[in-house]
Amino acid sequence: MHGKSEDRDDYQLVPRPVAAMARDLPDGHHIPPHHHQRAQLIYGTSGAVTVITERGTWVVPATRAVWVPAGVTHAMTCTGAVRMRTLYVEPAAAPSLLAGPLVVSVSPLLRELIEEATRLPVAYATDGRDGRLMDLLLLELEPDPVAALHLPAPTDPTLVGLCAAIREDPGARWTAGSAANRAHLSVRSLHRRFSAATGMTLAHWVRQARLIHALTLLAHDTPVTSIAAQLGYATPSAFTAMFRRAVGQAPSAFHRGPDEPGRRVQD
Repeated sequence: MHGKSEDRDDYQLVPRPVAAMARDLPDGHHIPPHHHQRAQLIYGTSGAVTVITERGTWVVPATRAVWVPAGVTHAMTCTGAVRMRTLYVEPAAAPSLLAGPLVVSVSPLLRELIEEATRLPVAYATDGRDGRLMDLLLLELEPDPVAALHLPAPTDPTLVGLCAAIREDPGARWTAGSAANRAHLSVRSLHRRFSAATGMTLAHWVRQARLIHALTLLAHDTPVTSIAAQLGYATPSAFTAMFRRAVGQAPSAFHRGPDEPGRRVQD
């Protein structure tokens, strides 16, 4: 990458609206909570990336990226070997993405623009080819109505332990009754408080937890039959149908890398 720094601090005060950094990270690599002066687009062209903020957890495969606004504290964990390609963006340069964190769909064009941006010098020429490439990259950074693999964190302290237990064993049979017992609440109180604390029903939250767990297993090349069994589905086809309804693609599409034949890059 032309000897460019892999230190994120070196990209915060550069005299350009976009600075791009490339890092290849191993499976299980964890970056503890931190924040940046600039907004950040977190993207991996392989594996899957889990991004954790106080607002919840996002898991993104190679077809998606997470936009983290400037100043938002976040942590990150890699599942599988991740070729991370990070953009650090002046907030004013991407006004449509000021809200967040949120998921951005990565089209084949955006993917190539991000890859090329990491090859450019930090102080790229703004009035030539490099500047135009960065301008196009910013135009392509638009939030899309893409299904987010997002697990919102509960705001109710009573539900923190329950949600941690579901994340730990998403394949368990989490009925309203068993969840209410775990949280020491009545079923009626659980439903009311859970929706208020997470913006989701209990059933939706459990399904999201299963989807996120499935995606991390897919990043480790775990067979779909094994994932279905781990998550409590009677058959692989039942799991595949749930996954396709929620994500818009079959699990096999996430099992292949973005450069492999048959991989659809967009939902």
